[in-house]
Amino acid sequence: MSRAATGEDRRGEAIVADALAQAAAALASLRADTAAVAAIAHGGEAVARCLRAGGRVFSCGNGGSLCDAMHFAEELTGRFRGDRPGYAATAIADPGHLSCVANDFGFDQVFSRYVQAHGRPGDVLVAISTSGTSPNVVAAAHAAHAADMTVIALTGRAECALADVADVLIATPAGRYSDRVQELHIKVLHTLIELVEHHLAGPAERAAGAA
Repeated sequence: MSRAATGEDRRGEAIVADALAQAAAALASLRADTAAVAAIAHGGEAVARCLRAGGRVFSCGNGGSLCDAMHFAEELTGRFRGDRPGYAATAIADPGHLSCVANDFGFDQVFSRYVQAHGRPGDVLVAISTSGTSPNVVAAAHAAHAADMTVIALTGRAECALADVADVLIATPAGRYSDRVQELHIKVLHTLIELVEHHLAGPAERAAGAA
């Protein structure tokens, strides 16, 4: 049964419309940012090169960025679009490790200790921080470089501590709200996976994905 919209209904609809408009504007800004588009393509190539050589991809972040890091890893090890072999990817999200290191060494080292333990030359770290200043993510990037790994950084701005240690910097131009930055980050991560599948899939897998 329909009813006339109340003032509260109209305010709610206005909030929805504004949120969608902000998201659309953020995506349009990313599409128009030629440096970011090139960096995404470069990042996809770097991940594919690592996996082709038998390396591993690690990802890390805090809060929503940790959820994005986990999502990125599970779609590489599992399935994104087409059927293909699982790719070697791990999000640094084990609660035993995180709580142990945080308790014994401090939260700033929860990611870097894992990289020190598992990272090998030629591996890739995807380091995610909307601000680009998260101390534990920046420390992980430094640990990755010490292990001769490639660092792909996802941030919300180009000038930040994480940018200074990134081999590939993907700074999404989403404005001042971190949720808009995170929305673009998941688009970037999905695109990286799409690029990896493009670079690594054989003809039969590409045909199946296009069907």
